[in-house]
Amino acid sequence: MDPEFRGDADHHDGTSDAAPGGYVNQRRPGELGFAIFLTLASLYLLYDAYNISGFQALSAPGAIPMATTFVMAISAVIIVLRTAPLPRVRSETFRKDILPVLVIAFIGLLIGFGILLKPLGFLPTALLFLTLSIKLLTRKTWPYSLGVSVGSLVIIWIVFRVVFTVLLPAGIVPEAEFLQLLRNLANGGA
Repeated sequence: MDPEFRGDADHHDGTSDAAPGGYVNQRRPGELGFAIFLTLASLYLLYDAYNISGFQALSAPGAIPMATTFVMAISAVIIVLRTAPLPRVRSETFRKDILPVLVIAFIGLLIGFGILLKPLGFLPTALLFLTLSIKLLTRKTWPYSLGVSVGSLVIIWIVFRVVFTVLLPAGIVPEAEFLQLLRNLANGGA
């Protein structure tokens, strides 16, 4: 690691190692595993692309997907071959520096959002997600987190549902009836 580009020798200044001056001759925890995962995923996608139409002709339906996934697979293999011999960075751990608890918590929140979106609808799911996210990130009180979440959600709902008329999953909130009530009030109660 080059401290000249990083600000400190400890690597905890909030900058990314993707910036110039990161670890040039070392690999971070999990880097080799991720490169191997990318290689296997690329090979699977190449196999899947081959199953579209085989390797019949350049104009066949699977030709472009096969060419793309072939480049992906070759690139991934090159990355594995370049990464594997590098010594590991000893000052970092996977749990603390690569995948900390907060990142795992947000992965769980996003999965929960995806699972609850259809049965509950957008408004309650987004309210739950925003409230928990703001509570985790700010470490402030529940009323503060709920207030910021409700305020944000009202703005989001007005912009997307009312202004741009984007259909959001309705779920348990009678959103259409509420919108009709607003329209009736705007038209003089007709």
